[in-house]
Amino acid sequence: MKTHVRGRWLLAAGSASVLLLSVGSSASASSFPGLASVTPQPAPVIQAADGWHAGIPPIATPWTGKVTPSNALPEYPRPQMTRSRWQNLNGVWEFGKAAVGEAVPAGKTLGERVLVPYPIESALSGIQRHEDRMWYRRTFTVPAGWKVGSGNRLQLHFGAVDYDAKVFVNGAQVTTHRGGYDGFDVDVTGALTASGPQELIVWAEDLTDATGQPIGKQRRSSDHGIFYQGSSGIWRTVWMEPVPAASITSLQLTPSVSGGNLKIKVNTAGGTGLSVRAVARGGGSVVGAADTLLTLPMPHARLWSPDNPYLYDLSVDLLGGGKTIDAVGSYFGMREIGTAPGADGKLRITLNGKILFNMANLDQGFWPDGLYTAPTDDALKWDLEQDKAMGFNAVRKHIKVEPDRWYYWADKLGLMVWQDMPAANTGPIPLDWRAQFESELHEMVREHQSWTSIVAWVPFNEGWGEWSRDDTGRIATEVKAQDPSRLVNAHSGVNCCNSHGDSGAGDVIDFHQYLGPASPAPSGNRIAIDGEHGGFGLKTSNHMWFGDGQAYEMEPDSPTLTSKYVANQEAVITSATYCGISAAIYTQITDVEAELNGFFTYDRQVAKMDLRKVRAINQKIIKTADGSGANVPQPPAGTPGLTGIAFWPLDGSYGTLKPVGDAPFVAGHSGQAVALNGGYLDAGSPVLNTASDYSAAAWVKLDKADGAFQTIISQDGPTNSDFYLQYSGADQRFAMSFAGVRALAPAKPEVGRWYHLVGVRDTVKGELRLYVDGQPAGTASACMPQAAPTGNTVIGRGKYGGNQVDFLDGTVDQVHLYDRALTADEIAQLYSSGQ
Repeated sequence: MKTHVRGRWLLAAGSASVLLLSVGSSASASSFPGLASVTPQPAPVIQAADGWHAGIPPIATPWTGKVTPSNALPEYPRPQMTRSRWQNLNGVWEFGKAAVGEAVPAGKTLGERVLVPYPIESALSGIQRHEDRMWYRRTFTVPAGWKVGSGNRLQLHFGAVDYDAKVFVNGAQVTTHRGGYDGFDVDVTGALTASGPQELIVWAEDLTDATGQPIGKQRRSSDHGIFYQGSSGIWRTVWMEPVPAASITSLQLTPSVSGGNLKIKVNTAGGTGLSVRAVARGGGSVVGAADTLLTLPMPHARLWSPDNPYLYDLSVDLLGGGKTIDAVGSYFGMREIGTAPGADGKLRITLNGKILFNMANLDQGFWPDGLYTAPTDDALKWDLEQDKAMGFNAVRKHIKVEPDRWYYWADKLGLMVWQDMPAANTGPIPLDWRAQFESELHEMVREHQSWTSIVAWVPFNEGWGEWSRDDTGRIATEVKAQDPSRLVNAHSGVNCCNSHGDSGAGDVIDFHQYLGPASPAPSGNRIAIDGEHGGFGLKTSNHMWFGDGQAYEMEPDSPTLTSKYVANQEAVITSATYCGISAAIYTQITDVEAELNGFFTYDRQVAKMDLRKVRAINQKIIKTADGSGANVPQPPAGTPGLTGIAFWPLDGSYGTLKPVGDAPFVAGHSGQAVALNGGYLDAGSPVLNTASDYSAAAWVKLDKADGAFQTIISQDGPTNSDFYLQYSGADQRFAMSFAGVRALAPAKPEVGRWYHLVGVRDTVKGELRLYVDGQPAGTASACMPQAAPTGNTVIGRGKYGGNQVDFLDGTVDQVHLYDRALTADEIAQLYSSGQ
């Protein structure tokens, strides 16, 4: 991501000086590895006069008007396994709504026209509405030179159909398929007529979020929040090609930099006793049995990296009876993903044996004109070019699987990809859908295991669809067994939302924090990453899907937005230095519908930040976060004894505290105490130095313990409290917390019972600790250094997002504050003393 790709400097709306990349046209196929042998043949075209008209999207991209019936994604769709003869079946098809149990409309003209492969809800499809069930129909002619039936077979390929599909050729059902993100193919030779037009009909059903199927962020109707318009039916290229009776079906390519070789498996069908010959241009070659794992030597290989994304051409021949019976072109990059300790001893991500921080952009893969399908190949590439130009070296493909050409461009441009499995709905996947989810996950890995750019698999996001922590761990372990060559991130955002907690499986500990960044620390055998952070937003008139929207924090103008981004990314360096995170993922490349937190508007027409400054800070992160770590200074000894630097017995007197609102004295744990329900006590100044170690202790009795947060002791910061000794309503447990980080007690407290709580901030160990009734109760990694205090210490409320929040509904007594981290023995003594 360090090179500038076809860039030019422009002045965008709002007078922000930004870097944009020209749309331009694709380079020729022959200029790219693996595509030299491709000679695309245009599909037969049904003209617009036959009834197709594009819809009008709420906002349009620079490519919307370039889509016509004759050029609907005409590029060869499978860059890693190319053949010279093929025919694209994209274009205008007949379309009709399907009823349950309806007979196949063989020989019948359907009443509407749809442009394939754009999902039917999209403007580019021409339908622009959802249907639960649908028919597609067209005819095709097999080119005479293909000699199908005299040794050749005709393969029909579908890039993806969402969600259930049945395929009919000349009225005969030839295959069915379930799954919206994986491709499928079928040999249709036996269903062909002797000559002339052949009828092709596809039935599709997509109930989206009404079932337990994997859907990513699709919903039948947008919630104007973080979920978006669904995409039903055919949404990737449909095409066909002749193949020999014995043919190559797929390639499995696994580079080993440390081993100096490429592991290759050539999968075949239709023959026995076949052999293969694989030759890497500029590298080695190997001959061996088909359908077995072979080793192709690659000594002194030129390595692939974001700075130098070098790809090798690969030719593969299938041999039988002493001659070549099938041949395909491909390519690969020599790169190896791993982990190693940095100079500070913390485990980090390596590329080709060297520590490399993954600075990634979150990519949802939605388009205002094509929804799940980019309008053109140039558009598909453009987003990735922007990532590169902005100084990112990685992309998180967020709960969506893209067409193969997206991964080809990531390979070609030099972007490391963290690939999510599309989630089901946010609740637990129903029991009868769990096997399907796992099947689609493993199929995603199988179909994408040869892409150079993919460095990690992510089965779950924020607990969406997760049904048990043990099964999450099992699934991650199974994915790792399927593909040991990549990292497995069992659960992105394991600290968030619907998560069942850390399974301990996989290679990664991943926290989300908005605005963040998150700051988990690696364990002995797992690296740590910030899986999502940021989300700063800006409204851009005439470039918003709904005419309005929101983000995690809205900014008034482009300079402020840029400044917020740069400051937030500086904190990423701190998190990498102090905590040892190996990657950070910012939200996000573009606005999507009502989410306005993109670098670009949803229509890709306006850049919202000064992208020169974006590039500079991103490159600084990659260069600086090199695993050298930080020397954490030893804090001063602090004030000895168990009284502390502040002690408020609250025994009939507020002492130096000022009551705000209702704060009466009542019977306490020892003598009297203060009852709070909307009121609080204010110390009038910051008592604790939050830049060093500290501890806070109090007796508390809750009047309620429900889903609302309640803060016992905190200290105001500029936006959020510096810390919270609290009852966490989200977890229904006591906690010692920072915003986004909680050291939690193991069980829910009882209402009406006195508890002794102590929260400890330990800067040397980089953690928060919670003690309940004199015993250790919870620990959380909190390695980020804190700033000097800016606000008052308060008892009975917190501060979040600039607002006073989380008022205590209960009684507090015997409050102590310490300018050091109390030991476990001291805390036990304090509890025993009753004070």
